[in-house]
Amino acid sequence: MQFKEELTLVRDTEATVIPAGDTQVIPSGTNAVISQALGGTVTIRTDSGLFRLSSQDWDALGLETQAQLDQIAKEDEPALGDVPFSEELVWEAMKGCFDPEIPVNIVDLGLIYDLKINDSDTDGRHAVNVKMTLTAQGCGMGPVIAEDAKKNIEALGAVSTAQVDIVWDPPWTPHMISDAGRQKLGLE
Repeated sequence: MQFKEELTLVRDTEATVIPAGDTQVIPSGTNAVISQALGGTVTIRTDSGLFRLSSQDWDALGLETQAQLDQIAKEDEPALGDVPFSEELVWEAMKGCFDPEIPVNIVDLGLIYDLKINDSDTDGRHAVNVKMTLTAQGCGMGPVIAEDAKKNIEALGAVSTAQVDIVWDPPWTPHMISDAGRQKLGLE
């Protein structure tokens, strides 16, 4: 769904500054345009720059917009239900995480360098370790994106804990984007 109309924030809203990663309060009455709504987060553009809103703050965009965003998030949720635990399931969970400036998930962007799933514990649950990178070393959104991945992985019933570490070797290049990601970005 494309959002073209300008919205006005109906309340003061805490948001994450993109790409710095700092938290800032955007005042009520600020005009904004939604530039991306993926992975349970929304990126808005204001006269002050780009900001990421988490789902608990979507009401600041108005109840009608919140309802639209809730519907999009529900449609975007992977149908993992009673699917048996597997490595593929963990990859699918990570595909629900997006760079707030690029409408491609972190897997298809080529940001995931390593995935290790430990043997199950006595409760049948697994610890998962991920090594990921970012498109730019100075991006302050790294911890935010890594936390998104951690939450998505830990939401899987058979996962006890997830650790997502940011690494810089090898450096990321656009050549690491998958064919699906290239197609989404119009690079083919």
